[in-house]
Amino acid sequence: MAKGRRPCVRCWLILAVIALVTLALTNVWNPWPGMWAWVNQSGTLAEPAPLWQQRVGALPRTVTIAGSAVIIDRGDAVEGRALASGGLAWEKTGISWNAVAGDGDGSVVLTGEMLTKGYQVLNPYDGSVLRTSADAVGVWTYRNLVIDVRCFAAKDCVLSAWDPRGTAPRWSTDLPGIQVGLNADNPRSFGTELLTAPRVSADAGGPQPAPGLLGLPIDGKVFVVETGTGRVARVADPGREERVTTAGGRVIRVLAQSADGTCYFTVTGHEAGTGREVWRQTALNLRTTESAGCAQRSDPSGGRNVVLGVAPDRREVIVDMYDGRLLWTGDPGDRVLSVDDRFAAVHTEDSRMLRGYVLGTDSVAWSRDADADTRASIARYAVIVVEADPDRVIALAPASGAVLAEVRSGADVLAAGPAGLIIGDGRDIGYVPYGSQLADGGTSDQTGAPPADAACTDPAQPDCGLSGK
Repeated sequence: MAKGRRPCVRCWLILAVIALVTLALTNVWNPWPGMWAWVNQSGTLAEPAPLWQQRVGALPRTVTIAGSAVIIDRGDAVEGRALASGGLAWEKTGISWNAVAGDGDGSVVLTGEMLTKGYQVLNPYDGSVLRTSADAVGVWTYRNLVIDVRCFAAKDCVLSAWDPRGTAPRWSTDLPGIQVGLNADNPRSFGTELLTAPRVSADAGGPQPAPGLLGLPIDGKVFVVETGTGRVARVADPGREERVTTAGGRVIRVLAQSADGTCYFTVTGHEAGTGREVWRQTALNLRTTESAGCAQRSDPSGGRNVVLGVAPDRREVIVDMYDGRLLWTGDPGDRVLSVDDRFAAVHTEDSRMLRGYVLGTDSVAWSRDADADTRASIARYAVIVVEADPDRVIALAPASGAVLAEVRSGADVLAAGPAGLIIGDGRDIGYVPYGSQLADGGTSDQTGAPPADAACTDPAQPDCGLSGK
């Protein structure tokens, strides 16, 4: 029996495409925009779904919650969106760098162009220009300060500090040159490196407060500038086996000497103005060296005023850089995942528990089950916990461990505010508000307005009138 001829499926597909193209070209019916929108549409970033979800113009480099605005750095552009809805409020293109300074409703956005002097200070809510600098070659952005540098010659520069929304500098001081990169935002300086976690942006907590002392590399030396007064308190000339940095209002010297097939460490803290040694810790490894040899090429990790180190018995410790006190000593095998000046998040040796500590106390503030892949990052208002298999993002109150938000999501955490998280995957971002429990000092209106800072009692803090003791 003869077989019937099969229909030419390929022919029918070609005819269908020709018909669709003809309809589109004659303006009878154009299906392509709708089809492309359907192909390009995104699934929800989390379950439960975010309060809002938006697609931005390009892959975001950083996202910052600035009061009731969300500032998105797209590399060659910056955009501001409403925190309440995610709607686009303004956009500025044709720039090379941008950074956020200030806090809450006092935040500002700084923008500039690569290899071009100057920058603009923008209002984060509408993108309007608040102030313009025509000749700055570098700028550092903090929660309470903007510090910029202008150079008139290779060895003739002026460093100035501004309130984020100020119109006149707080102070200015002369410097013999300074090292800046191609992008003018936050050039290299000495200090502490924040511990980061996969899937959590290192800048999730927003701008850091200005350190009491800013260490600037100039001609192989470290110029130590008091950020409260602008005074150059010390010019340190590190030895061949030494690394000099600043933390906790002190000049920190880390000596790493090679002998007997190992590295011997001595860490000392000094008054900036007099150079007097205030404290000393021997055999404290701040992990400033590489895996082989004793050459120091890294700053210590920690918060602004505390650093993470390893004691001679290989237990991790957290040290106050102002007076050298051990604020926390781990059990054998414990691993610090994140630390700031107040709290620490620690993975236990058996990888079954994640524990939170209030620095300076011996007791566990909170604990929760964890596995070997659990990671955590302290982002000012919340401890961000990310889990895998299944993917989850959890925000905890740093002091109590109370759950602020929990979603099933494989997205990254881009920003953490007092009332919620910004998560993202590719060009898609979304806002996950906290539940009835808000972060310490958070506001119930979910606008992102920050709490007032706690009373200043620590002389190591930059706003406590530190004068280079």
